[in-house]
Amino acid sequence: MAISITVLAIVISLHLIAFVFAIGAEQRRSTGKVGPDKYDERTFCVYDSDASTLYGLTAFVLLLVSQALVNGVTKCLCFGRGDVISSGGGWRSGSKKLAVVVFFVVSWLAFLGAEICLLAGSVRNAYHTKYRGYFGAHDFSCASLRKGVFSAGAALCLVSLLGSILYYWAHNKADTGGWEKHKNEGLGMAETTHREEQNNNAFEKV
Repeated sequence: MAISITVLAIVISLHLIAFVFAIGAEQRRSTGKVGPDKYDERTFCVYDSDASTLYGLTAFVLLLVSQALVNGVTKCLCFGRGDVISSGGGWRSGSKKLAVVVFFVVSWLAFLGAEICLLAGSVRNAYHTKYRGYFGAHDFSCASLRKGVFSAGAALCLVSLLGSILYYWAHNKADTGGWEKHKNEGLGMAETTHREEQNNNAFEKV
């Protein structure tokens, strides 16, 4: 299976767009201020835009689609053709096995970390504190998402992108190499059989 430029372009685009949305979510985090209720003496929290939640969830979905695409194309490491995993369970070489497994693990760890940050940040950002106490109290604050959660998700998006590209490349290199090897072996066997048949025909004519 040759490396598909289309697949790479889609994966890179989805990851980068998710990264941009994650950065946007960090910049648009919802913040709240304590204000007095004009009808009684209780205080409540006034929050600004919830755009951060939408940005975070959008990045979450885009990253999920990209990861599903990579693992769908490579059949999640388990069902490749050729010598990636042969019928006997052997690999074409130890170095290729190690590279594919390492990149596979890195891509998944970074993906899961990014998804956790994006989802947790979106949920926390959507949480709004309502009434906090009575007007005049000075020890009340409004709950808000702490700084850096979406930034961590954005950074892990880039790590996931790198891991996915390297995993896809290593998987296809091992997969194609094994297929070409078997193809060449099959051609060699066919040529040997053809030569034997020619020799037998020549012997019968004599």
